[in-house]
Amino acid sequence: MLADDPDPEGAMATARRGDASTRAYDRIRHDIVAGTLPPGSMLSENALAQELGVSRTPVRAALSRLQSEGWVSIYPQRGALVRELTYDEIRDAAEVRHALETAGVLRADPDRSAPLLDALQDSIEDQRKDLAAGDFAAFNQRSLKFHRTFVELAGNATMLTLYDRVQDRQLQSTARSAPVIIEDPESVLEEHHAMVEHARRRDWVRFAQLLDTHQTSRHGTISRMPAQH
Repeated sequence: MLADDPDPEGAMATARRGDASTRAYDRIRHDIVAGTLPPGSMLSENALAQELGVSRTPVRAALSRLQSEGWVSIYPQRGALVRELTYDEIRDAAEVRHALETAGVLRADPDRSAPLLDALQDSIEDQRKDLAAGDFAAFNQRSLKFHRTFVELAGNATMLTLYDRVQDRQLQSTARSAPVIIEDPESVLEEHHAMVEHARRRDWVRFAQLLDTHQTSRHGTISRMPAQH
């Protein structure tokens, strides 16, 4: 027989602390990615604990985990500073997305492409409504799903898994670019429409060129695609 737990209350308390830490981590990370806690924000353990309704211990554990993932930098006695994405981080994530979205168009499964691309046309209209209503967070989430669909065209689960690994960087990068997008929303939506049309024709070369322009103009990266002659 297994021995009885000598300290069941202690074990339950540890589990509760772990659950509270996970909840704190999920909430803080979500707010950083969504731009609700923008780069440069100084996070206070006391303020976060009060807002989340937990003690400082799980908040401290959550911030430590976020620091290990590169989202914040902890300064003892001061708090945790939300990090600004570096140029290399933005560019690297953009290049991974570019490669996978282009591969999705190149290797699109004809049997699954038509309904997915039809849904993207509806998505563009919903994106227009989000921007017209000033709901950039909703637009950001919808835009992420829009771009992810190009990877889905290939029906390759491994490609989707790789793409999802950088989606939080994509959300944060797009939130960072909000002023550029809000200033000229129609050009963003026109580029999205053109991407769908290139994908319908399986013209992955023109799709790749447009996606590169789209990324460099919205996120300030420098194109490293070969010049076209």
